[in-house]
Amino acid sequence: MPYRFLEEIAIADVAFEAEGRTLAEVFEAAALALTEAMVDLDGLSPTLPRLISLRAEDLETLLFRWLAELIYLKDAACLLFRRFAITIREGTECELEATAWGDQINYETMSLKVDVKAVTYHLFSLTKTPHGWRAQVILDI
Repeated sequence: MPYRFLEEIAIADVAFEAEGRTLAEVFEAAALALTEAMVDLDGLSPTLPRLISLRAEDLETLLFRWLAELIYLKDAACLLFRRFAITIREGTECELEATAWGDQINYETMSLKVDVKAVTYHLFSLTKTPHGWRAQVILDI
């Protein structure tokens, strides 16, 4: 699994570490961890596509905005996502272009877990490793 939950770091919140060989992979792993914190992935069909475009001054801020956007779409459009096609470009600004596939929240058929309110900056990091990239994230629930 490209992510793992860190129960020893956050007691009242949800913490996870995500890894990937590329930036796109670590962004996808972080998005999947976020989604799994909220719903059983087996009950979430990736049927509705959503295009997402974001910009930020650096990669860490781009990851933060990516996760915040997925939480916003959960709250504003009642959408949860489980499949992603992500492209990241670095230049004077960092850009993310993604298609996320998911479904409307269905309280009767989905096994919902916690309601994530926000991504926090507490211990938030995105670092280059010898094997790719690693992100650490704490979610406010």
